[in-house]
Amino acid sequence: MNILIVEDELMARKSLANTLKRLYPDVTIAGETGSVTETLRWLGQPENRADVIFMDVELSDGTCFDIFSQTDIRANVIMTTAYDSYAVKAFEVESIDYLLKPVDEQALKRAMERCISRISKGVPGPRPEKGLLHDTAPRHAKERFLVKINDTIVPVKTDEIAWFYSEDKTTWLVTFKGRKYVVDFSLDIAMDQLNPQKFFRISRNCIISMQAISSIMKIGSRLKIESAPASPVEMMVSRSRTEDFLRWLEGR
Repeated sequence: MNILIVEDELMARKSLANTLKRLYPDVTIAGETGSVTETLRWLGQPENRADVIFMDVELSDGTCFDIFSQTDIRANVIMTTAYDSYAVKAFEVESIDYLLKPVDEQALKRAMERCISRISKGVPGPRPEKGLLHDTAPRHAKERFLVKINDTIVPVKTDEIAWFYSEDKTTWLVTFKGRKYVVDFSLDIAMDQLNPQKFFRISRNCIISMQAISSIMKIGSRLKIESAPASPVEMMVSRSRTEDFLRWLEGR
């Protein structure tokens, strides 16, 4: 059985590989990657084959869901993450299991046994439609978000939001008037509640409103967004999301 480990933390990657080899001496660690780009490159090589893929959700240049949006995954996928807010998306891409870090050895064994059983029966791995998680069809979006300022709750209309960004494990909501509010949810949860025709997650750390984009500069192979109001943080589009971002801007 060939296993691919997708994990951006080197120590976590090596620890998982060592545990798998100890529990299942016959498995082969066919590859180890740490980013969306690196994983897509590995999966695109015809000589590479994985029966099981362990995927950390948050990678150095995006999330593992960016991988599903750009290629067909035919292996059995076991997701690993320090956060439980990704469970719904993990279900959407039909992952075999969803393990919270630090990974419990018994939970790991249960997930592996499920994969072994499926492979022995010839059951193919999940193959969600390409682009599933970047669907731009309208959905029920929130009209306003409630933010807390000390003991006060302030409603902020979604149309007033220029962008969300995360920094030092804190998520911020920024309005077109330049007001900043700390919110108690992740960017993944925010994106699930926004209209994808009006908002786009340009990177792991930022979701921007189309109305906040004043211009776009090309810097090498990257895109830099100039926003209104001006952002105190540099807004760069992740390489893995550039094509989707340009299609989104064109309304495709």
